[in-house]
Amino acid sequence: MLSNSYQRQVVEAIKGVESHTDAVVIAVVAQKADNYLYISTLWAAFLALLLSPLLQFLPWWINFQQAFMIQWIFFIALAILFRWRRITMKLVPRKIKYWRASNLARRQFLEQELHSTRNQLGLLIFVCEAEQYVEILADRGLAQQITNENWQAIVETFIREIKRGKAGEALLQCIALCGELLHDVAPASKVKDGLPNHLILLS
Repeated sequence: MLSNSYQRQVVEAIKGVESHTDAVVIAVVAQKADNYLYISTLWAAFLALLLSPLLQFLPWWINFQQAFMIQWIFFIALAILFRWRRITMKLVPRKIKYWRASNLARRQFLEQELHSTRNQLGLLIFVCEAEQYVEILADRGLAQQITNENWQAIVETFIREIKRGKAGEALLQCIALCGELLHDVAPASKVKDGLPNHLILLS
C-alpha cells in the first residue's frame, strides 16, 4: 500500500505534526484485518452442496463414489479459488470486515500504548487496505475537545482517495489535517511525551 518513499514521508510528516503539538500520533497500516478463511471455506462448502441435485444428471456409468469424488474435487477447487484475496473480500459481508478491522484498530491503540500518554493525548490513524477501512482513535484528552464529526470528515476524504488508488497521498493529507486540529487544542509545550514508533506496518 505504501512505497518506501511514502513510508519515509509519513514518518517525517508525523514528526512534523508532533513538533507543534503535545499529542502523540501513530499511524498503523495493515494489509488485512483477517484472512477470513472460515468464510471462504463455508462458501465453497455451500456451493459444493448445491451441486448435489445436478449429479443425478451424470451419465449412468458414473457410480455414487465417483459422483462423491466429483463433488469433493469441486469443493477443494472452490476453497482454493476463494482464498484469492480479491475474491475473498467480495464474499465477506461489509459488516464483518469493518467489525474485524475496528477490533484490530483498538488492539493497536492499546499495544502502541497510546492510552498511557501524558494528559491522554494519544491519536491513532488506522488504515486497513483489504477492507478499505480507515479509523481515527483519539484518547480522552483529545476526544473531549475535538468532535467525532471532525475526525469523520477526515476519514471520509481518506477513504475516497484510497478507492482512487491514492493511498500514500491520502495518508499524508490525513496527517496534515489531523495536525491542524491537534495544534489548536494541544499546542506544543516544553514537556514532550513522544513514543518511538510513528508508522507501524502490519502484514
